[in-house]
Amino acid sequence: MLALLASLVSLAVGTSFAKSLFPALGAEGTTAYRIIFATLMLMAVFRPWRRKWVWADALPLGLYGVTLGVMNLLFYSAIKTIPFGVAIAIEFTGPLAVAVWTSKKASDWLWVTLAIAGLAMLLPLPGGDTATALDPMGMFFAFTAGICWALYIVFGQRVAQRYGSMATPMGMLAAAIVVAPIGIFHAGTAMLDPQWLVAGLAVALLSSAIPYALEMFSLNHLPKNTFSILLSLEPAVGALAGWLVLAEHLSLSQGLAIALVMAASMGTTWSAGRAPSPST
Repeated sequence: MLALLASLVSLAVGTSFAKSLFPALGAEGTTAYRIIFATLMLMAVFRPWRRKWVWADALPLGLYGVTLGVMNLLFYSAIKTIPFGVAIAIEFTGPLAVAVWTSKKASDWLWVTLAIAGLAMLLPLPGGDTATALDPMGMFFAFTAGICWALYIVFGQRVAQRYGSMATPMGMLAAAIVVAPIGIFHAGTAMLDPQWLVAGLAVALLSSAIPYALEMFSLNHLPKNTFSILLSLEPAVGALAGWLVLAEHLSLSQGLAIALVMAASMGTTWSAGRAPSPST
């Protein structure tokens, strides 16, 4: 359990640190750094070139990788203008929708209602406080990142069954092919600056390599349901990291909205864990 919590903290701190690079590299350049360095790390660990690949593998792995890359790019674009914890909460609607869709239990609509109520609290209201109003484009980016996350789960399940652990480095390679040109176009020669290269490597370590290793360890030592419920704490950890690292402050309604989305995520996980096993 401590390993998984450490994973959430590492991811949150890494993403908060990544946001501090936006003035120099933009969300695009920072995303490119994270994806490129993560690809190199995964390639070194899994060495996918030892396996024979055919052109037929390109489509499923490409879909998986493209959704991964676009999801990261959209999420970084979101946190450029809205608080980190809020962006995660909005993005969580993607996996929440997948969980409810695959479950199809009537009781799960309770959790959907909670999530919708939470999201509604984030919408700007007429006469509301403009000082705490969220940027509409930032919310849009977070929501579309959630859609990509949902597709990433669907495509990821397919490639994991077909390629096993090799799906991860190859999917990340596809993500790099898509995101790297965008990052280079926007950040330009700044990406060659040694100080930003080191910072980009730190982002990849904190946001990708360390969380991935700790999550794999946790999966082998925790029940799947417990693992998923603990992952639902990510918006809260993100909000805390945003406050500590970036001095981001949330309004009461924004904090309550995050809590409702977290409750919905935990609820769907708990509901899925209580589903009766199919008879054999």
